[in-house]
Amino acid sequence: MSNTTDSFIDEVTEEVRRDRLFRILRRYGWIGILAVLLLVGGAALTEWRRASERAAAQAAGDAIYAVLRQDDPAARAEGLAGLGVAGPGAAPVMMLQAANLAEAGETARAAEVYAALAADTGHPRVWRDLAALKRVLLLGRSLTPAERLAALAPLTEPGAPFRVLAQEQEAYARIDAGETEAARALLDALMADREASLGLRLRAAQMMVALGEDGAG
Repeated sequence: MSNTTDSFIDEVTEEVRRDRLFRILRRYGWIGILAVLLLVGGAALTEWRRASERAAAQAAGDAIYAVLRQDDPAARAEGLAGLGVAGPGAAPVMMLQAANLAEAGETARAAEVYAALAADTGHPRVWRDLAALKRVLLLGRSLTPAERLAALAPLTEPGAPFRVLAQEQEAYARIDAGETEAARALLDALMADREASLGLRLRAAQMMVALGEDGAG
């Protein structure tokens, strides 16, 4: 008799549990369904965005390639300017535009593009510093030594991406300014700088010899 009673109680207890579970599911089950839908929808949206970004990048790359296939550098520069590339791809397009303007002999316009890129803090520092350095190299001695030194100063800071190349140009600017000892100190530091390439160290050594000969003469 006791076993029969216990079985009956267990069955009743199980039924009560099932009933409670069904009531909970009916009341709150929509939350689980909504969570699943949100997860699936979020994954689908993320994949769609990635696919859209890949398609946009490919389209931009195809457009740039088509422009660069033209023979005339001036036409290439105008074509690049007309692409209207924005975001991360804008800086390299501006660099290409300036390089083609320089090749076409439009030095002033090329320098303007380099200057615009160098001043735009919306771009990564590596592109801004490269543009500033390229502008100094492009304009050369059409800039006064003081102007070159001012433009190069931020590029020679510790940790700057093109520090050693900027220091080389600083040494040349100081030579033109008559600051020979300061130039020698820069060149001597470059010859011992592990970040400097072999070619740069050789150029620094050659300039030191030239300065020594000039001093002796």
